[in-house]
Formats: sequence, C-alpha cells, structure tokens
Amino acid sequence: MTTGAAKHGSNVSLARRAWAIRRNALRMGEVQGQGYIGQALGVADVLAVSYFHALTYRADEPEWEGRDRFLLSIGHYAIALYAAMIEAGILPEDELETYGMDDSRMPMSGMAAYTPGMEITGGSLGHGLGIAVGMALGLKRKQNPAFVYNMLSDGELGEGSTWEAVMSAVQWKLDNLIAIVDFNNQQADGPTRAALAQVPEAAKWQAFGWHAQEVDGNDLDAVVAAFDAARNHDGAQPRVIICNTTMCKGIPFLESREITHFVRVEPEEWAKALEILDGEKPQ
Repeated sequence: MTTGAAKHGSNVSLARRAWAIRRNALRMGEVQGQGYIGQALGVADVLAVSYFHALTYRADEPEWEGRDRFLLSIGHYAIALYAAMIEAGILPEDELETYGMDDSRMPMSGMAAYTPGMEITGGSLGHGLGIAVGMALGLKRKQNPAFVYNMLSDGELGEGSTWEAVMSAVQWKLDNLIAIVDFNNQQADGPTRAALAQVPEAAKWQAFGWHAQEVDGNDLDAVVAAFDAARNHDGAQPRVIICNTTMCKGIPFLESREITHFVRVEPEEWAKALEILDGEKPQ
C-alpha cells in the first residue's frame, strides 16, 4: 500500500488520523504510567500529515526500496511514531499493550533493529540529520526519487552536529531532504528559548541556504500546505519545516502543567484523558 489521500483511505480525515494517533499514544502511556506523552500529543498532527498525506510507503513492506524514508532523530519520541505506525498499519494494534516491556518490538526509545518502519536508532540527540544527509545523498547517487524526511527536536538545534549536517546538505544540494523541527519550547531542563534557540529559526536556516517555513504544527491545513510546498519547491536546496506545537495538545489538564517534558500521570488520570479525547472524536 502506498500513499496519497486515495491510497490511505480518503474517507478518513487527517483530523481523525491525528485523533487516533493521540489515542494510541495515551493507551501506550497508560501501560507504563508515565513517559514522553506530551511530545506524542503535541506532534500528532504533524505525524498524521506525514503518514497520511506526504509519505510514500508500503505498510506491509517496510523496507521497500521505493519508500520515502522517515527518520526519527528524537529517540524518546518513539511512542509518537509507534502510535502513527499502528494507525498506518505498519505495526499491529495488538502489540500496543507491550510498549516498553522486555522483548517488545516497541521499546521506549526508538531502535531500528527492533521495530519495522523505524529507519534509525535515535536517542543520542543531534545525529539524525547527519544520517539523513548521508541517506539522501545515497539515494541521489542511486537515482532513487524517494525523499528523506527527518524529524528532529528544538533541543537538537543546540547540537553542533546538527549544524554541520545543515551545511553539508546545502553543499550537496539535497533537494530530496526535508527536515521537520518539532518546536514545542520544552527541554528536560526548561524552555528551549531560554537555552540556545533565541532567534527566529526560519531566518537562521535560510541564512544557511535552506528553503525554510515556519508553521503552527497543530493546524492541519497549515501543515499540509507546508509539506506540499516543501516537496514541490523547485530549488536545488534542502527544505525545513519548523512546526510550533503545544505539548500535551488536546488534553487541557495536561497542557496546563508547568513541566511536560516527561509526564507522570496518576492511574485515574489516564481514564480522564481518554474520556476527554473520546469526547472530541472527529468525523
């Protein structure tokens, strides 16, 4: 099965896909009672557009050579990607309850050796974009028209290796590379903007030679337009979409928490969160 609205079921809206991704993530979070659920809820809209609008892949053949590659640089976002791949049919829903357990194919940090559809092992932050550069260059040399999408975090913008990759991508004119920055302004030690991301991000990437866009990452129409513009841009340059997202999006009592990088949820609160989400189920 490959992508496109018709190929992924045009009768199912992107809003419904994003809702399902959030619900899958909450159910996985409940298994462990804690985790990076804030990021999963926040980036669900971006993943819905990625897997049900932008990417070309075959759910039953994760290593198909013609696929677009989706690289998750942020290993601890694995819960979000699993939720999306379950919705896409790459992973079976009945494995959801094994999240984070011994011998599970869904460990808490993404590992390529464990999980179908997980292109790289993330977790050592700042390395994903460099891998994506190499992968995009390799595809070009093989004359493979596939795109490489690399999702990285705002925290990774403080890593020197990220900016080495930024420069390399321009040097090699990698117009088959699309970086997606989840900018939720949260790191383990506090707000990202209190660390190293203190200037407008799009302008910084443009100065390095990238085609850059900055959008509300929780506005599905805006994200779709940005993905389309990135893919269809005719310049011989890499592209980046900076997605400003809200941690714990869709669950107000979690959104309002001061610390959302790693969320601990009381047992009774999981049911409350699912009830809220189920009450907002889109058509």
